[in-house]
Amino acid sequence: MKGLTSHPNPLLRAWDLGGRVERPTPFYRFSRRSLQLLFLSALRYRVFDRCREPAEGSVVYISNHQSFMDPPLMAMALKRPVHFMARDSLFRNPAFKRLIESVNAFPVHRGKADLGALKEGMRRLKRGGQVVVFAEGTRTPDGRIAPFLPGVALLAQRAAKWTVPVLIDGAYEIWPKGQALPSLGGTIVVRYARPIPQAETRKHKAADFVAGVRETLIGMQHDVRRRFGRPQLEYD
Repeated sequence: MKGLTSHPNPLLRAWDLGGRVERPTPFYRFSRRSLQLLFLSALRYRVFDRCREPAEGSVVYISNHQSFMDPPLMAMALKRPVHFMARDSLFRNPAFKRLIESVNAFPVHRGKADLGALKEGMRRLKRGGQVVVFAEGTRTPDGRIAPFLPGVALLAQRAAKWTVPVLIDGAYEIWPKGQALPSLGGTIVVRYARPIPQAETRKHKAADFVAGVRETLIGMQHDVRRRFGRPQLEYD
């Protein structure tokens, strides 16, 4: 699509990524490849600007949240492994707990400020990892991007070398909140924004920083929906 790219960062083309960054485990690679085959066979999936994945240093990805599919949709085009905050109820089943922990998920308690989850995210970032945060705290009820939780600014300002806003659009139409199973048809778009260096994130108050990231994603959503001929979503 004119003005958008879909190629990976050329510095991350090597299979083993050298010794510069965290390497994905064999099971992580297998899971990522399996999900790629599943989604590409069942859905129309488009990803843009994944070349903006930083080639080194810790990264926090701040994304909107449209559906249950968002974690693999957001991450499966990236070369480096990512770590996820996942709601604590997913860890109650021992077998499923082992499965999601093997692909770098860790629990977060929804509905309150979970300092333990934030500290775990910071530990993983300080080891040079990549952490994904769905900053609305829950899935959207209408496709719009809700205000972000200010606590995610701690990860960006204290522990991450880079912050990358990520837009997901189209997943809400396929699998909205309250629907038991996803629908067929439609196109899901994932688009990465330009990385923000830590020095820039620290210039802002926490609430102002997350509000700015949200505005970036709203602007990207308007652009994506225009390009794909989708109705625009109105914001106050």
